[in-house]
Amino acid sequence: MNRPHYILLPVSPLFITFSLTCAFMLNLLPWGHWIGAPDFVALVLVFWGIHQPRKVGIGVAFFMGLLMDVHDATLLGENALAYTLLSYLAIMIHRRVLWFPVLTQALHVFPLLLATQAIQVIVRVIVSGKFPGWMYFIESVVGVALWPVITWMLLAPQRRAVDRDHTRPI
Repeated sequence: MNRPHYILLPVSPLFITFSLTCAFMLNLLPWGHWIGAPDFVALVLVFWGIHQPRKVGIGVAFFMGLLMDVHDATLLGENALAYTLLSYLAIMIHRRVLWFPVLTQALHVFPLLLATQAIQVIVRVIVSGKFPGWMYFIESVVGVALWPVITWMLLAPQRRAVDRDHTRPI
């Protein structure tokens, strides 16, 4: 039971900026330091890295990482390094991932989110010598569980109405 693939409308740069801003604002909320709270900036960066690699690349990921470093008061460059690697890996696999359904895409996104967290933990262990514990990695599992919702929400403005005009082939 394959569903047809519809041609999407071009994405607006304002919508990309809005989605990254909303993700940053969600990370600013007090729940961002709870165990299991996903990194919304990382999720949105992966999404745009897969769906629009020419518009959201490594430079945007580095900038968002610096913003998160300032917000978290961590070592300057910790999140920037993790997000740039995340963006690079997402851009590297974007052609392959787009062929899969959303749930299989989530399985491809899981190692990316896990690698991002592993880099953050490695930098923290090197700098402070404190390991946050294995429960820290639950954040990646929650992020993967949210992947279908994030995909649906961020692709919604690009979808065309089904059978909007019967005289046009597209």
